[in-house]
Amino acid sequence: MVTFPPHLDLNGAYLRADLAAALGSAGLRAALRDGRLATFSRTVLVDPRRAADFGTRAAAALLHTGPEAVLSHHSALRVHGFCAADSTPIHVLLPYRCKPRRRAGVLVHHGSVRDEDIHGIAGLRVVDVDLALSEVLCRGSRRDGLACADEALRALPSHHREALRLRVAERIAARPDPRGRRQGRSLLWLATGLAESPAESAMLLTLVDAELPMPQQQIPVTDLEGRVLYRLDFGWSQLRVAVEYDGYEAHEASGQADAARDEDLRRRGWIVLRADSADLRDPSRLVSAVLDAFRRRGLTA
Repeated sequence: MVTFPPHLDLNGAYLRADLAAALGSAGLRAALRDGRLATFSRTVLVDPRRAADFGTRAAAALLHTGPEAVLSHHSALRVHGFCAADSTPIHVLLPYRCKPRRRAGVLVHHGSVRDEDIHGIAGLRVVDVDLALSEVLCRGSRRDGLACADEALRALPSHHREALRLRVAERIAARPDPRGRRQGRSLLWLATGLAESPAESAMLLTLVDAELPMPQQQIPVTDLEGRVLYRLDFGWSQLRVAVEYDGYEAHEASGQADAARDEDLRRRGWIVLRADSADLRDPSRLVSAVLDAFRRRGLTA
């Protein structure tokens, strides 16, 4: 059986020309015929066992678009370890002078990037976190942008978060393309790193978009000795109104515990409203419930 030279393997992706030179035309045809290689594009082949993996698709996209290509936007954040960043399509940045090779699943952007802003991770050329995050904040969906910014901040000690925020703000201000700057700045201002999942970031955006007062996040509820009993996802502590987001796993596993917790919070003077993914799709029920809780506290819109 023909083996593929390891030095030509980039996360399961290969340049066809390199394999042809190493294996010979007959060996390459045999590998394709036997299903040990699959076609990604005219110039790139991949290991079919890994063809759906993000790392293989990212490597193949870089080989396909040429040696000056670099992963950007969501794809760069994914390589940097961001779970909130989308894995499809693969985002590639090329210099203006390079003509893109079109391929489904690969989104080509044109622009310039400094050499010091390019890093090599697992053999992949990627832009740094600050630049990638600024692009997702400005040009991605608002939910994706906020979720990624929250993830970036959450990964840092609290005393380092403001430095990251300032770096990303500088990137946004320096973008040659002014489109999306306003969105990027507003999302960066909203991001705190306190949301514990992309869904919680989306819930914050939902509450803000409903023009409700800005909620606090991860509000501690303490006993008389100052010991923290609970932390509430969102709320308005002076009114003692809270919104708790239930992810699917949490909802399935802890329904009875949540009910007991909510009853204890009610005895402590809190109004606790439960929200789930349905409220992200249509927030009208939740917004009405929050406004009703405000009215019960004597606050009118």
